Amino acid sequence: MRKRFKTAGLLALGVLVLDQITKALVLENIQPWERITVIPGFFDLVNVANRGAAFGFLNRPDLAWPSMVFGAVSILAAGLILWMLYTARDDERVYVASLGLVLGGAMGNLIDRLRFGFVVDFVDLYVGDWHWPAFNVADAAICVGAAGLVWHVLTDGRRRKDS
Repeated sequence: MRKRFKTAGLLALGVLVLDQITKALVLENIQPWERITVIPGFFDLVNVANRGAAFGFLNRPDLAWPSMVFGAVSILAAGLILWMLYTARDDERVYVASLGLVLGGAMGNLIDRLRFGFVVDFVDLYVGDWHWPAFNVADAAICVGAAGLVWHVLTDGRRRKDS
């Protein structure tokens, strides 16, 4: 059990540190709604205050409740992830790593909500006039972790069926 918590904890901590460092750099060096082109026609750095959920869902400055609700959801998710780690098997490496990524991302965005009342998003991917909603390291970790959890469910189910 210790190894699971250590692995997930180190991944979560790594995501959290990288997330907070990148957001601090953005806040220090990019003005709100400023755009710095990294790869023309594809990738810009921006400074967006997201009061909603991942990828700007419910991001409306006139609404205060989304940030509070999503902050509470982050706390509940952390508790659920800790329980999932406790019940995980030692050989479920993808599962444990995925939980660590989701936990680190959830905590990174929770820290923003508690400090600022919003989440700092800064990665803007686009083609022509079509833009993917801005996101951050925490959002990316949550998505990769969620994909890992789906992969785990699909492959673990197949493995159990074969045995």
